[in-house]
Amino acid sequence: MKIKEYVQKYDPQNQFDVLINSYQQIEYAWKNELNIPEIDKKDINNIIVSGLGGSAISADLLRNFIADELTVPYSVNRNYNLPKYANEKTLFIASSYSGNTEETISALNEAIKSNCKIICISTGGKIAELAEANNICNIKLQKGFQPRYALGLSFFSLLRLFQHLRLISNQTDLVERIRLIWQQKGLLYSAEDNHAITLAKSLIGFIPVIYSVSDSTNSVGYRLKCQLNENSKLHAFHHEVPEMNHNEIIGWESYQEKTFHSKIISIIDDNYHPQTQKRFSILKELFEKAGVEILVLKSTEDNFKVRLLDLIYLSDWISYYTGILRGYDPSEIDNIHTLKEKLS
Repeated sequence: MKIKEYVQKYDPQNQFDVLINSYQQIEYAWKNELNIPEIDKKDINNIIVSGLGGSAISADLLRNFIADELTVPYSVNRNYNLPKYANEKTLFIASSYSGNTEETISALNEAIKSNCKIICISTGGKIAELAEANNICNIKLQKGFQPRYALGLSFFSLLRLFQHLRLISNQTDLVERIRLIWQQKGLLYSAEDNHAITLAKSLIGFIPVIYSVSDSTNSVGYRLKCQLNENSKLHAFHHEVPEMNHNEIIGWESYQEKTFHSKIISIIDDNYHPQTQKRFSILKELFEKAGVEILVLKSTEDNFKVRLLDLIYLSDWISYYTGILRGYDPSEIDNIHTLKEKLS
């Protein structure tokens, strides 16, 4: 079958077009009205972004994206509670596309009690209700997407917020470059026999093991892992260099293809520390010796920040195609719905 036939058969909610038009999410987020009260950055001692799933990954991506600029301690909270250091000097951001993520709601309530400086990002739900009741700003996201397909909205809203608060420099030119790349590559990746499809086909029948780099591309690696889980209905694993060199590397000594069909996905960037680049070269030798195939994801763009978003977009297409080529609906998340029903 041609790709369009797979799309028609296995993608009833048409996430195919959502991916093609993801660049429009950037446009919306960058033009969206913020209405944020003035906050003096001198009054911010630390920043906590609270969220789960796509909202948390957007916050991870932001940490990689602005690592060379941000001078305030920054953490991503994926739980019900806040750290004890959260106080009136904390900028707390509750990020939930649906506005009904129970862990984020719980953390928001704690932030209110701790007198944090609070900003919410959501389409509505209980988060928006709490924001209105407590006179808190809620940046309204565009509705109509599944949360994991709304990364453009979540990430670029966060980025614009940080720019608005003067925590980072003006990013507008870079954002426009990324928007154009997503627009151009949306057309490229939606055509027959493109790079994303080729990579997806090579993953069929294998368990992907993804390696990225801490504090650099780890958000890309983890995003790909999670998208393969949700869109492709596939187990995938992710670890970070250099940490994996101190533990997981040993597991490959006993690798046997007959019992564990896997492929390595190495996320490579020219911005890595020279020793980290050397580590990947050594790992390549060890993986080849073990008889496992390596797929390399690398962007050729000339700016690290642009490369990050280029790889994020490619990763989303890979996971989408892996899902439909395996005969799965990339929208379906039955186990998550079952879990939420039982929790409630």
